[in-house]
Amino acid sequence: MKAALLTALAEGACGDDGRRAVGALARAVGLEAGASVTEVAEAVRDIARDPVRRDAVREWGERLAGLLADDSTVAGAVAAAMERHTPGSGAAWYGGDHSDFRGGLFLREAIGVQVVIQIGGVVAAPEAMGSLPPRPVGFTGRDGETAALLRALDASAAVLVSAVSGLGGIGKTALAVETAHLACAEGRFPGGVLFVDLHGYDEVPVTADQALRSSLRALGVPAERIPAEADDRAGLYRSLLAERGTARGAVLVLADNASSPDQVRPLLPGDHRHRVLVTSRDRLTQLGARLVPLDQLTPEHARELLDLALRTAEPGDGRVTDDIGAAGRLVGLCGHLPLALQIAAALLVENPGMPVAALADDLAASRDRLAHLDDGERSVRAAFELSYRRLPPRQARLSRLLALAPGPEVSDEVAAVLVGAEDPPAGELRALARAHLVERGAGHGWWRLHDLVRAFGMAVGSREEGEAARERVLDFYCRWAYAAVARLSWLPGKAEPERFTTRGEALGWLDGERAGLVAAAQWVREERFAGTAVRLAVCLGEYLGLRRYFDDWITVADAAREAAHRSGDRVGEAMAGNSLGLALRDAGRAEEAILAHARAVDVHRATGNLHREAETRNNLGLALRDADRVGEAIAAHRHARDLHRAIGNRRGMARAWNNLGSALKEAGRAEGAIVAYTHARELHRAIGNRHGEGRAWANLGIVLYEAGQVGEASDAYGRALEIFREFEDWYEAGQTLHSLAGAHEDAGRPAEARAHWLKAADAYTRANAPTEAARATAAAESLIPSPPHPKRTPHPTAEPPPHTAESPASSK
Repeated sequence: MKAALLTALAEGACGDDGRRAVGALARAVGLEAGASVTEVAEAVRDIARDPVRRDAVREWGERLAGLLADDSTVAGAVAAAMERHTPGSGAAWYGGDHSDFRGGLFLREAIGVQVVIQIGGVVAAPEAMGSLPPRPVGFTGRDGETAALLRALDASAAVLVSAVSGLGGIGKTALAVETAHLACAEGRFPGGVLFVDLHGYDEVPVTADQALRSSLRALGVPAERIPAEADDRAGLYRSLLAERGTARGAVLVLADNASSPDQVRPLLPGDHRHRVLVTSRDRLTQLGARLVPLDQLTPEHARELLDLALRTAEPGDGRVTDDIGAAGRLVGLCGHLPLALQIAAALLVENPGMPVAALADDLAASRDRLAHLDDGERSVRAAFELSYRRLPPRQARLSRLLALAPGPEVSDEVAAVLVGAEDPPAGELRALARAHLVERGAGHGWWRLHDLVRAFGMAVGSREEGEAARERVLDFYCRWAYAAVARLSWLPGKAEPERFTTRGEALGWLDGERAGLVAAAQWVREERFAGTAVRLAVCLGEYLGLRRYFDDWITVADAAREAAHRSGDRVGEAMAGNSLGLALRDAGRAEEAILAHARAVDVHRATGNLHREAETRNNLGLALRDADRVGEAIAAHRHARDLHRAIGNRRGMARAWNNLGSALKEAGRAEGAIVAYTHARELHRAIGNRHGEGRAWANLGIVLYEAGQVGEASDAYGRALEIFREFEDWYEAGQTLHSLAGAHEDAGRPAEARAHWLKAADAYTRANAPTEAARATAAAESLIPSPPHPKRTPHPTAEPPPHTAESPASSK
């Protein structure tokens, strides 16, 4: 852009004055007067940190602005020469989130002086309406925000200023310009539109005074008549707007790309008829404005933008609609960010033979996605860099470290750990949120980053800084995950776990941090973090099983087992293998679970760890029973029971008795099952394990019901349900309600059965068990008053194992 302007001047588009101006600029940047245009342009780019030369270039720009403003013919000749030399050079000037405004050239000298030239004979210092850029091509997906702005711009609205804010590249300028055109088309601003680009995030933003001078020239004030004092200039500006309002009607002032309220305040009119529309990457709350935050596009609108961009270049280009799936992947990899989508479209336009899927594959495989999102003129990285380099050091460090956090959202607590502080960096987080470099998450005290902002942050930080921060997070997660799981399995009389005073507190923390915990556990693949991550993965098994997040459980346990095997950690490998077996069994993959448990048993036996061997044999029995190898299951549970008895582990004995009862029931040995469940119940009660007692009651209820002892079974179900509700174990509560519903149905009480089916469906829903919830709902809806039908066992249709199996003890 700068080279195109200088070339036009050097070639005589502005006569001898233009040639002399190029020589003067060369001297201002320390070159000889005869330096080439390329040398001058490069030197201009390099003087941002030299205040003396920077001021000299600014003065040069102001003189050039006056030269172009004096004669519209000269200005038009310069614009035409620029287009001949570099087609679209006006459009190319807009980086960041600026749209491609074809049809007008917006020339701004590098240091901050803005000149507006419209091709077609409009003077270089136009009246207000002349400076509104054309409507953006391919504008889509912003109906709600456009409507909100139009309401705010209405003459009846009480607000003077509306401020659109959002991440760089989100499409703020496009929204503002589109809305301004719609408002003008409705006749709301007969006095015109004054467009001022403040370049707030450039190395040297337009100052408030420069913006005011530019606006006065746009309102028709000759340069020599602009007052020397700032207050006088501001007064003249307001007077001119007031006069224009009386003579022609309301004016819209569009202040684009502001970085601070101070840039905008001098442009505020004193007349209530006028309106000001501001765009900024920051939330400019100090202006008392109607705030319109702009978020990323929806997936559907992102695909639409991509399709529109391709069809604008070639109407027959149907690559987006031909492969909707690939287009969905591509827009997702672009973070649904308009700038990234426009760049992706440009890359596809440049290569008409490239399928959308190929570009998506390239982006997905790239180690530096931002490097691909660059079409030579626009760059997502450059857009983010403008915001990042304005941050104070503490905010910049926090933005880098937040990008490393595991999981899609970051809690205040984890943010504090990332920066190595005791307390959350609340002030820095709020500042980053105002700059749209982080966004508020789903709840209070939670934060999230746009995917591409995360990629940017990861790229600008050092490896040493990042690994130290991740190590702090992993240690933090491991410590508190163990404390939370210890609270879940705590029994009266035992040492109190730290931090969490109730089961509800522990579950609340685990639920909130689950995504981060699961992601951090997968750092096990990196050697530096492997040891701690293996312990975290094993610890999480009990919680993930309770909440029925089986896919997460399998992922972290399998990764931990492989990492422990690579490092020669046999104990860790066996513990992770045992956890993996439990996860596989709960996911219905019994044969794989048997293999995982069997390997873990071998390791524990070889290392002489009787406690863990007993626990793993007990779990092996569960998988054998699910695989219909009931005889082997009975043997495994008896072996586990005897090992626990030998080492005096009453809790382990209770678990083994409970699971032995289930295997005996499966073998048709009801009396033996009742004896085993009774032993389990009494042992759990003796050691104060209420949750284990509830499981034994529930299983006892099933076998008693099958034995025809209906009253005793109903009492057992009721006791189990009370305990499961107490522990918020909604899956087991759902199973118990399922059993009660079946009992009522068998007894010919359809109303009571339907009520219990519906309660079971609600419990299953709360337990993240949608399949079981759907079955219970269907059972409830199918009930109509009818005579009693033949008695049946109150099991789910799929015949799952009797009520529940015991989880292993904590791996601490």
